[in-house]
Order: sequence, then structure tokens, then C-alpha cells
Amino acid sequence: MSQNPLPFGQQLESVPVYGVRLVRESVIVYEPLNGPSDAANLFMGRIGDHSREVFEVILLDTKNRPIGVHTVSVGILNSSYANVREVFQAAILANAAAMIVGHNHPSGDTKPSMEDIATTRQLIEAGKIIGISILDHIIVANGSYLSMAQDYLLEFPRE
Repeated sequence: MSQNPLPFGQQLESVPVYGVRLVRESVIVYEPLNGPSDAANLFMGRIGDHSREVFEVILLDTKNRPIGVHTVSVGILNSSYANVREVFQAAILANAAAMIVGHNHPSGDTKPSMEDIATTRQLIEAGKIIGISILDHIIVANGSYLSMAQDYLLEFPRE
């Protein structure tokens, strides 16, 4: 008969041990990012013609060079869910210093909605807390784009 090392009536419990890894799904070729138009071109090539809203991030190193691109969510015709935790998840795993966020508007209009602006403000504030800067939010549609940083719609952190 084995002896239970725990006091009478107590049972041992278990908890899973996890390993967290960032998995490379593919590789894309891009032009160097020298401004909002270059980031917009990268987004347009990936999500510009999508029939549903897609929210993506470009992960950047300390010199603002791309180290990865991540699709955060694929939504419906006129919205995509961009939860703060989900937006920063890949950036944290990739040790990104900054991000450019972007999404498409299948309607063809690049004008940001009030929800787009509110989400961007949330992301900027969260980024300040965790140390990952949001440099821009770009909306692409019908071969054109809007840069919230370039069009002064929001105050983005500057280095």
C-alpha cells in the first residue's frame, strides 16, 4: 500500500506546462519602408482587395525595419475586431519595438470611422504602457490609403 504524502483527504492536482513560440507561416518580399506610402503598399498587396475587413500589423525593430507581418483578425464586410491583447500578442513574441497597424475598407472609402479612431487611441495608450510604439494606422481601399499619422488625425509618439 502506497503512502499519500499529503494530509488526509487532499489530492494532488496538475497544471499544464506551456511553451510559447512564434511560428513563421511564410515570407513576403517588400520595398523598404521609408514612409506611410511604403507601408500602405505593403498592406494593399496583402489585404487591399479583400472582400472583408482585415486588420494587420507590421512588426518593427528598434530601427523601424520590418521584422514581421501578422494578421490580427478577419472580420465582416464593414468591421474587424481588433482587441488590444490580440494586436500586441505577435509583437511581444517577436520582440518588436514598434508597429504600424493597418486595415482595409472593402467599401472603397479610406475615411476612418469613429471606431477606427477610438481603437487607434487605445492601441497608442497600451503601447506606451508595454513599450511598443504604434507609429501609424493606415487604412487602404481601392488602391488608395489614408495614414492617420500623416493626416494628423491622432497624436502618435515620436522618437
